[in-house]
Amino acid sequence: MKLNNVVEVQKFLDAVSKAKYDVWLESSEGDKLNLKSQLSQYIAIGALLSNHGEDYELFCSYKDDEYLFLDFFSQNPDTL
Repeated sequence: MKLNNVVEVQKFLDAVSKAKYDVWLESSEGDKLNLKSQLSQYIAIGALLSNHGEDYELFCSYKDDEYLFLDFFSQNPDTL
């Protein structure tokens, strides 16, 4: 899922914390940021809030975790 504009940062991070398995952002250059790591979260949020946020795509290693983000996206449609 390509991200565009994450305004509700805390709600996004809440979805990440509820995920059972790995969740990561991957840049168009192939860099991966594991969102289960707090350090990576700071870097990822900074990147998402910058002018290059649209260069990142969200991935979940566990299919059921995707529903957490689908719910987040349905409540925040401008994010996609």
